[in-house]
Amino acid sequence: MNVYQQLVRQKLKTITPEELVAYSHRYGLAITIKQAQTILDLARTNDINVFDPQERKKWVRELAKITSPEIARKANELFLQFMKKK
Repeated sequence: MNVYQQLVRQKLKTITPEELVAYSHRYGLAITIKQAQTILDLARTNDINVFDPQERKKWVRELAKITSPEIARKANELFLQFMKKK
């Protein structure tokens, strides 16, 4: 795992639900504090490697159950864009 991946994983472990909501709004995704907490609980309890396409697919499916298929799709698209810019 490279340094970039380690930084992303560390941020997932330390971000607050309020920060996640702020980021989501910045990128056009409307999630609630409760949804953010559930997303973070999922990310923290299931050591998900979002850089691995198969693991990310599983994560997106779980995210769709927690929020909505549309939010999960947008989140995946944004993450893919983010990875291209690294």
